[in-house]
Amino acid sequence: MEHPLDNPIWNALRTGNQPLAIGDELARVLPREVGAFAGLADYSPRAFARLHELSPAGAPTVLFTADPISLPPGWQQLMHKELAQLVYPQPDVPAVDSSHLVDLQEQDVPAMRALTGLTNPGPFLARTIDFGGYYGIFQNGQLVAMAGQRLQPSPYTEISAVCTHPAYLGRGYANLLVRHQVARILAAGSTPFLHVYEDNTPAYALYQKLGFQLRQRLHVYVLEKHTQ
Repeated sequence: MEHPLDNPIWNALRTGNQPLAIGDELARVLPREVGAFAGLADYSPRAFARLHELSPAGAPTVLFTADPISLPPGWQQLMHKELAQLVYPQPDVPAVDSSHLVDLQEQDVPAMRALTGLTNPGPFLARTIDFGGYYGIFQNGQLVAMAGQRLQPSPYTEISAVCTHPAYLGRGYANLLVRHQVARILAAGSTPFLHVYEDNTPAYALYQKLGFQLRQRLHVYVLEKHTQ
């Protein structure tokens, strides 16, 4: 049986993130203002044809796959890169002082988009906050660090959008925010996991220090459909 994390986007869009999903039993996508992620039940021409119907022209579509895939006609590959998938294997909930962490809400989206635009932890769009669970740290009224949750392929929950303003690096904010997310996810009965490019060495080192372990390397494809 396939592990839920071998096809994490597909399994998220039919379990924990199902309320956000658009599609059917062949292919599912997110509303474009939430994210560009797409999941396929398999990589058959039939599934790709359904994804083609669901994907808007002129916009990226992102797939995570356990193995390299061959694209059928109708698609242009914009990027293909390996991505490390790390899982937090321990059941013990870490003790975290979260007294100065702020539960980020709708009114914080402009600040969240400004911070993610500066630090580039991954796309953060107008409705990405709908994934839920984002917390941040403010200094002098400015959002300077944040982390949240994204894919939820039950029984796993992904930690995402971990970022710190360059002027506030070295203060342990990412460490605190990730541990806080780990505690929240474990307390909810789920298992934390995350994705990171291995050339992002500071982030990879932090996650290893916190106890995350490499499960596998996935393939990230950024695609754009052809309309002719």
